[in-house]
Amino acid sequence: MGTDNAFAELGLAPDATDTEVKAAWRRLVSQWHPDRNSSADAVARMQRINRAFEEIRNAGPRPAHATRPASTAAESAKPRKPAQESTRASAADDNRKTGQRANGHAASGNASGATSGSASGHASGNASSHTSDSTADAGPQRRPIFRKVKLTLEEAAVGCIKVMQGKITETCAVCAGAGHQVLGGNCAQCGGSGAMPKRSFFGWPTGYYECTDCLGGGIARRPCKACAGAGKATPQPYKVGVRIPAGVRSGDLLHVDARRASKGSAPADLEIRVEFAEHEFFRLEDDGTIHCEIPVDGFAWIANRSIQVPTVAGLQSMKLKRDQVSYRLKGHGFPVSRGGPRGDQQVTVQPIFPDHLTADQEILLDQLLATTSGDGGPASDKRLRAWNSELRAWERGMSKRAP
Repeated sequence: MGTDNAFAELGLAPDATDTEVKAAWRRLVSQWHPDRNSSADAVARMQRINRAFEEIRNAGPRPAHATRPASTAAESAKPRKPAQESTRASAADDNRKTGQRANGHAASGNASGATSGSASGHASGNASSHTSDSTADAGPQRRPIFRKVKLTLEEAAVGCIKVMQGKITETCAVCAGAGHQVLGGNCAQCGGSGAMPKRSFFGWPTGYYECTDCLGGGIARRPCKACAGAGKATPQPYKVGVRIPAGVRSGDLLHVDARRASKGSAPADLEIRVEFAEHEFFRLEDDGTIHCEIPVDGFAWIANRSIQVPTVAGLQSMKLKRDQVSYRLKGHGFPVSRGGPRGDQQVTVQPIFPDHLTADQEILLDQLLATTSGDGGPASDKRLRAWNSELRAWERGMSKRAP
């Protein structure tokens, strides 16, 4: 209830003085107090009257006497039809708030997301691009639940379902979050003054302190039985399964619309901030390229063997080439845009050779060398044969020049 509605509830102008506010409140209390009024809506009307009085008092001090022109003061004393309309609007608002408490049933909703950056049951939904269009709905908007979700690069690339769960606490509908109910009349502890006298060790008055029963208001009140004075309803657990779309990026904001549930409704809209977990060997670029460095067996690299390369979609076979250490896997990277084609994966291999060869490896290498260097005969490669020929000619020339 806003301040303007509070004045309208009491039948006052927004510039009413403190004296007029108190007088209007006492008049309405004497008319609508359940002890004096047996009508069915007396309790609800009394709660709105007390809530309006509390709202005006919490808004700050008001002038004690009227400073308005006489015509304005006269108008404020007239019956106000807008006040009745505001009363009905306030009652409808109270009914909507009461109906918005978490009901703890199974739910299933759609999720949408915008790049920029837990009611019981289970919900699942799809995430898509967020738009600024608002869908008309009969139910009131609730304050969304803000959560963070940490994804691996693989989950973000191909999409996944994440379960969001926790507890949501609503404002007590009986006391509207105040934690107490105003009974009307003066506080029995302080007699309506809102202050209690302080006494020294010898019983002499030394000042005043705020009354703990009425919290300085001077009006009789009691703790709300529905929330035990906490002002909050009992926390309700929720569990919502959210479908993360393929191609989301770290910093994206996903929106789960509770109104578009396919099996009931979620407790409230969810605003989910996406974060990426640090990957062991993948590095993502803005254009969707994924970089990966892989150590490989040096002998397998020489032999042009095939190896298994990790990608965001699983293992992929890749054939090595002994004269190449950098490879590009087309379409195995991260989606360039949400739901769009995937980029490439850049793979860099590091051939690893043993620091010390075993006796068997030495024998095998000797045999391998014999097949290429000729083992006393001509080499198998023409480049080696040309080099060996030039080397022998140079050696003969050196021997002729020797003294």
